[in-house]
Amino acid sequence: MAKIALIGASGNAGACILQELSDRGHSVTAIARHPDRIATLPGVTAVHGDVADATQLATLLAGHDAVVSLVHFSASDPHALIAAVRQSGVPRYLVVGGAGSLEVAPGVRLLDSPDFPDAYRPEATKGAEFLDLLRAEPTLNWTFLSPSAMFVAGERTGVFRLGKDALLSDDQGSSISFADYAIAMVDEIERPAHSRQRFTVGY
Repeated sequence: MAKIALIGASGNAGACILQELSDRGHSVTAIARHPDRIATLPGVTAVHGDVADATQLATLLAGHDAVVSLVHFSASDPHALIAAVRQSGVPRYLVVGGAGSLEVAPGVRLLDSPDFPDAYRPEATKGAEFLDLLRAEPTLNWTFLSPSAMFVAGERTGVFRLGKDALLSDDQGSSISFADYAIAMVDEIERPAHSRQRFTVGY
């Protein structure tokens, strides 16, 4: 059993990761602006936290085995988040990433595609910048897990593929459910295979 801090645990993906961690017997500190929205689950403690306050966040993170961050990139300061993780001394930092920075052809990112929706471009661009910041970190043990293009509600099948920097797709398109994404994230926590790397999950 590991002690995990989950930042931004009240959203769709966060709720699934929280459920997966609880089901596997981990101890979770669920950090959110509105902790009353966190599901009551075995092993889960909900606390209020402000991602803009790096000092307070570092205090909340200290003593955990890993941190999982689900914070929207366009609504947070990546430098403050990374500083809080470093200050806390937590040995692993896992980030719920976006699909925009995945490649659809060598050197061509999804977010650079002409048909990429303008509504998603600001968040995708900030996510790509966050990944670049992590890659420049000299010592931080980070992992950035990008979902497929369609990151949606759906079944927990346990049947999916892993990749590295290229967008995964099949004849149905490019997608992954929140529940199956959660399996891939918790698998990575339990059996680290992508230290200081980005990887992706899809059908």
